[in-house]
Amino acid sequence: MANPIKTVASDMKTLWHLAVRRAKGKTHAERLENFYSGQANNYDDFRRRMLHSREEMIQSVNVPEGGVWVDLGAGTGENAEHIGPDIEKLSQMYLIDLSESLLDQAQQRIDARGWGNVKPVCHDATTFVPAEGQADVVTFSYSLTMIPDWFRAIDHAYSLIKPGGKIGVVDFYVSRKHPDEALKKHPWGTRSFWQPWFASDNVFLSPDHIPYLLNKFETVKLDERRGKIPYLPFIRAPHYLFIGQKPVDAVGQD
Repeated sequence: MANPIKTVASDMKTLWHLAVRRAKGKTHAERLENFYSGQANNYDDFRRRMLHSREEMIQSVNVPEGGVWVDLGAGTGENAEHIGPDIEKLSQMYLIDLSESLLDQAQQRIDARGWGNVKPVCHDATTFVPAEGQADVVTFSYSLTMIPDWFRAIDHAYSLIKPGGKIGVVDFYVSRKHPDEALKKHPWGTRSFWQPWFASDNVFLSPDHIPYLLNKFETVKLDERRGKIPYLPFIRAPHYLFIGQKPVDAVGQD
């Protein structure tokens, strides 16, 4: 059983990084590493209570026998655990991130579990290409909001995925002021509060993630939800879960 005093102390350290310490660096990679290096050891425990629907997103994708899975913005590699025993079906899983500190945690996880087919790679999510050339599955777990050119990341994911392959995304967002009638509409207060609140930590919520994904992929599953944020007891942050498929008859790389 977790020690509550130790948990609160770890949370306070993480919250200090989130609320007080600002990421510094000339490049996106430098800012990410500067932001996460001091909280990498506490990363999973805190965000497990903040980043909702990750496990469901991962487990909503059928694991392809002998397939290649690319997790873009993989952090500490916890998503690989959510796959469960079926991870052995994959020929290779790549954990892509720009933070060396988080990838060090991922490597420790890999070593502890003896995964021979999981590889952490420090690389930009908008340009990484696996040795196999393409992937059967590409996932983004609360990483699109931290990628400045998120639309390029989605376009690149589309180019990587084989026809008929799957994409899985879960992330924070806000709706458009006038969304499609099939999508949820957030009130002004939701749209006005959460964007600047997250932006202070270089997490940029967008009203265009869902429309862009719907335009690029065939929809398998879409849920728009809200989830608790630690130490903010009476409000819920909006997030979405999307599973899509690249059309079987897709031609070309874009």
